[in-house]
Amino acid sequence: MSKRGPIRAEKPAISGDAQKSIGEEGRRRHDEAPPYNRARMRAITVSRTVDAPREQVFRYLSDIANHAEFSDHYLHDFRLERLDSRGVGASASYRLDFPLGRQWGDAAITALEPPYRVLLEGRSGRLGRIRTRAEYMLTPADHDMTRVEYRYETESEQPLDRVKEALGLRGWVRRAARRGLGRLAHVLEEGDPSAHAVRPAAG
Repeated sequence: MSKRGPIRAEKPAISGDAQKSIGEEGRRRHDEAPPYNRARMRAITVSRTVDAPREQVFRYLSDIANHAEFSDHYLHDFRLERLDSRGVGASASYRLDFPLGRQWGDAAITALEPPYRVLLEGRSGRLGRIRTRAEYMLTPADHDMTRVEYRYETESEQPLDRVKEALGLRGWVRRAARRGLGRLAHVLEEGDPSAHAVRPAAG
């Protein structure tokens, strides 16, 4: 009795045209895939429930002058860049006092989607080489309260900036932002927010 080896399934034949089509599809997907950006800092996200209606929270955050009222424990020398501090285009400058080195920055309101989204974008660091993006997302919570989610990220091509992140900048900003949301809640829940917490920059 002759011994037979294991039976192997034959691979279906693929025509030359099909191989070409598969290859083109693979290259197309590769070209469309977004490149991995090593320069982008992992996003920092913190949240807090505020005992205030969403519309009130949105109106408050839509005035960039008010941001100093709950973030001046880490964003110092907050100055408006124009007289009108409300709405898209309103901007301010500040000084970030990270323990390993301070840096100047600016931010402007670049998008408003009532009553749930406020977006600020800007630059910081030497020669404004670090791009910054901060976003507030507001969702309704129980008993006419609002859940505020704050998301912050930066982008820089400089290795030194990524070293600072590795040495604790990311964690430091997260703690400062979490404290900021706590102060925001206190201001709105006390019902006496400042109309304009900062003054315009000189010049």
